[in-house]
Amino acid sequence: MKILYAVSEARPFTASGGLSDVAGSLPKALKARRQACRIVTPLYESVNKEMKAKMKFIGNFMVKLSWRKQYCGIFEVNEGGVIYYFIDNEYYFKRPNLYGYHDDCERFAFFSMAILEMLTYINFTPDIIHCNDWQTALVPVYLELFYKKRDEYKNIKTVFTIHNIQYQGIFGYDIIEDVLGIPNNAVGMLEYDSNVNLMKAALDNADKITTVSPTYANELEDPWYAHGLDNLILQHSEKMIGILNGIDYKMYNPENDSDIYASFSAQKLQGKTENKIKLLSELGIDSINRPLLGIVSRFVSHKGFDLIRFVFDEMVQAGFNVAILGSGDSEYEEFLEEMQNRYSGRVSVTIDFIPALAKKIYAGSDMFLMPSRSEPCGLAQMISLRYGTVPIVRETGGLKDSIKDCSFGNGNGFIFSEYNASEMMSAIYRALELYNKKDLWEKLVKYCLHQDFRWTKSAAEYIKIYQQLIEEYSLSIPCKSE
Repeated sequence: MKILYAVSEARPFTASGGLSDVAGSLPKALKARRQACRIVTPLYESVNKEMKAKMKFIGNFMVKLSWRKQYCGIFEVNEGGVIYYFIDNEYYFKRPNLYGYHDDCERFAFFSMAILEMLTYINFTPDIIHCNDWQTALVPVYLELFYKKRDEYKNIKTVFTIHNIQYQGIFGYDIIEDVLGIPNNAVGMLEYDSNVNLMKAALDNADKITTVSPTYANELEDPWYAHGLDNLILQHSEKMIGILNGIDYKMYNPENDSDIYASFSAQKLQGKTENKIKLLSELGIDSINRPLLGIVSRFVSHKGFDLIRFVFDEMVQAGFNVAILGSGDSEYEEFLEEMQNRYSGRVSVTIDFIPALAKKIYAGSDMFLMPSRSEPCGLAQMISLRYGTVPIVRETGGLKDSIKDCSFGNGNGFIFSEYNASEMMSAIYRALELYNKKDLWEKLVKYCLHQDFRWTKSAAEYIKIYQQLIEEYSLSIPCKSE
């Protein structure tokens, strides 16, 4: 099969969150299973010069978007055995950030149209275009409206993955004709709840819908999680499936990770202790004997920071040291800096995102806290397990699918169900109780290190979906009478 993976960011070229990790890993896993998977993504200004120097110019053409005709250049590079195509347009993509501009709708409408137009200029006609989040939500729409009648496009099927339903691509009606170039007779494709909703359009037009964990797929039928799209999710439930994300075990490998202080494994745990000692020293935290609780996250309420704020004093007074890395809402940044000042030598807060420091926190902490209100999949809990750091999580989305509570038998972490600070502290206290039983804690750490969240299983599930779509199309073609 030939799969074109369409995404607005992808490691190792661009990254702002978990989407880039998935895009940098899943296509590799598909290729490892003998699928011809290639990636297409914008050529942003932030792609470093060394990587740009490796790229080969394929050609250029004009993209028609409503009344506009915009230049589009195509570059290609083979990175890690996977071919990447880059959509080049300096007006749209030569900017300091990936997102957050007043014309984001136009930028990614151009990207979506350019993906389809590109197919006549490259030697790769996909069986499947796999789209991701609202930035590529118009690909199934444009394919249906403008390209399906062409012979080279008529067999292409689309998969649309919801990574986080909170971000839907919602805009005003004025963009439909002037920006998106959607004809009047097709306006209904985009309308939802008195707005233009690009994710809604993708859900209606994609051949298959996936999301990033089985539990999240079920949760999206609940208004509390679905951000207004629950009725639409229910309407399309037959074509929707949840597949748990994985992580790149080469990128996150405690046995040879140059970003951490010392290598270690389940057979050689001494290095984990060395990582803790050196992390405490770097962060200015006292005492190797206290359990170190790590947090690497965006500082926003749906990541559980309202709960953390409510019981922060109690966590420290219970005996924990705390290492926090991230950024987000100013109210949480200010609160955490206040906690660092109040508990000097016990609490470290770094307002930033530093990938190497994140890995050091994963490797050097004893426990990792993720009390999310909602978490479509979550990768941090899998990364923490990879480094033998025990997760404490709320039972939601991918956290529920990946972490089992060891208080009640075999498990790889500690879970709380209700979204409240008291339940979270109960899970933290259970972790502390086990931490104080050194032999049992070491056994748990080794068990965590043996957990396997590679992409292998998930890639096989995606391949099954792709194959089903191709087979369904083959069966739908009427037989010619003799």
